[in-house]
Amino acid sequence: MINMAGFFRAIPALRQCIRNARMAWLRMRYGLKSVSPTFYMGGKSSISRDLVAGPFSFIGNGCTIGPKVRLGAYSMLGPGVLITGMDHRYDLPGTPMIFSGRPALVETVIEEDVWIGARAILMAGVRIGRGAIVGAGSIVTRDVEPYSIVAGVPAKEIRKRFAKPEEIEAHNAMLSKTPQMGIYADPVSLP
Repeated sequence: MINMAGFFRAIPALRQCIRNARMAWLRMRYGLKSVSPTFYMGGKSSISRDLVAGPFSFIGNGCTIGPKVRLGAYSMLGPGVLITGMDHRYDLPGTPMIFSGRPALVETVIEEDVWIGARAILMAGVRIGRGAIVGAGSIVTRDVEPYSIVAGVPAKEIRKRFAKPEEIEAHNAMLSKTPQMGIYADPVSLP
C-alpha cells in the first residue's frame, strides 16, 4: 500500500527538482552565463545573453530583455515586460535617424525585491530602486526611488510600499542577508 501522506510531502521537493532541471536546460539554451542557479523563467522570452540575474529572480513569459540589464535578488518581471530603447540617435540634423547610429548603451538596473507588472515598458538606462513596484502597463522613463509604487504613462509615484521607516529598516535588514529559499506562490489555478 502507498503511503499517501509521504507522497504528498514529497511533491514540493519533486517540483523543485523539475524546476531546477528545466532552468539548467534553459540557461544553456539561452546562453545565460551570468544568472544565478536559482533564477527562473516562466516561459519563452527574448533575453540578451549578457543578462545578470540574482538569486530567486524571475522573468515571466513573453518578455523582451535587451542588453546590459541587471536583475537583483528576489525580483520579478511579469509577463510581457519590455526593457529596451534609447538605442538610436535622433539629434543629428540632416541625417535620418535610421542612419544616425547608436549612442553608448547604458546599464539598466533593477535592484533587489522589485516587482515589475505585466506588459510594463522600461526604457534602457533606468534604475528601479530596491523594493519598488511598477504597475502593469506602465512606461518607466526615469529612475524609480526605493520602495516606491509607480504606475501610468509615464510612470509616476502613487504611494510608498511601506508606511513606516521601521518597516523599511526591517526589510532592508532582510535583504542585506544572504538570499534564502522561501515558499513560492502556488501557480494560479482555474476554477
